[in-house]
Amino acid sequence: MALYITEECTYCGACEPDCPVGAIWADEEIYVIDPDTCNECADQDEQACVAVCPAECIVQG
Repeated sequence: MALYITEECTYCGACEPDCPVGAIWADEEIYVIDPDTCNECADQDEQACVAVCPAECIVQG
């Protein structure tokens, strides 16, 4: 199950460069996560995007 970004996204861009698989990109008003690419940072202790998101808007899908 992939992560997704809720409407609370502040469009700050903190998450995009930290995604190790390039699953995050800027849409028109919020950032989005490609569920087919996101592996929830399976090889790491925590999800990189969740760790850097100041709005805490990245959640389990």
